Amino acid sequence: MTGYGKAEALLETGKITIEIKTLNGKGSDASIKTPLLPKDKELAVRAKIAAALVRGTIDVFVSWESAENTEGKTIDAGLVKSYYRQLTEIRNELPGFTGFSLRDGDRMNNELLTAILRLPDVVDSRKPDIITEENWPLVDRAFDEALAAVTEYRRKEGEALYRDVTGRIRTILALEDEVEALEQERIDAIRERLTRNLEELQQKVDPSRFEQEMIFYLEKLDINEEKVRLRQHCRYFLDTIDTDPCPGRKLGFILQEMGREINTTGSKANHAQIQKTVVRMKDELEKVREQCMNIL
Repeated sequence: MTGYGKAEALLETGKITIEIKTLNGKGSDASIKTPLLPKDKELAVRAKIAAALVRGTIDVFVSWESAENTEGKTIDAGLVKSYYRQLTEIRNELPGFTGFSLRDGDRMNNELLTAILRLPDVVDSRKPDIITEENWPLVDRAFDEALAAVTEYRRKEGEALYRDVTGRIRTILALEDEVEALEQERIDAIRERLTRNLEELQQKVDPSRFEQEMIFYLEKLDINEEKVRLRQHCRYFLDTIDTDPCPGRKLGFILQEMGREINTTGSKANHAQIQKTVVRMKDELEKVREQCMNIL
């Protein structure tokens, strides 16, 4: 679900740049980081993002570049004059403010103006509405282009992910064939070890009873069901990734079942080479699990 897309909208007064970044996520979590987008357009943009990207942690950045660099602060001249007139009247009515020289008066006027500029609402730093109903179609088209770029980025990454995870699943199937090839050797080794232990104990046993107990013991260590189920899960994984348009969550569940079968095979193996093969299967499975977090 990792992706990046960028698009621009050229307006009469400047340029809007839209950037969209996505990371892995269980749901669709979109964060629009800009004061430029009108509130009445935000819900529509969020719906568009959710429909296009489905899942992921999504960050949307909207920036503005003025064509004439006219952005700045505006002084409310009428309010300044009103404040100045009122403050001058108050100053003149207070005792001790008479008899100043012209230079002292200029200095006090400058200080008075500086103080007035700090008063509320005198300086308006708000920017005019950049995105309006008239230019919204251009901005909306830029959102579509940025989302299309993210989708294309994801598609290319998805192709690489597909080759990687399907290759690892086929490797697990090949390792399972290695386990099956060692099955008879494992049974013979278990039988030989039990027979040798009895000989060392120098105990006489009924051959038929011994054979019955041997069969019962080997049934407990039988891994045929685990082999069958693991192969079924692998095939189901490959079918799902080929046919489901958004298989990410389902693949995660299938991997859980595969992990159970591999773990059970290892616990029952009682054979060094099979256990080594099981460790290799676990390694491949964990790599697939990590990659599947990035699949929709």
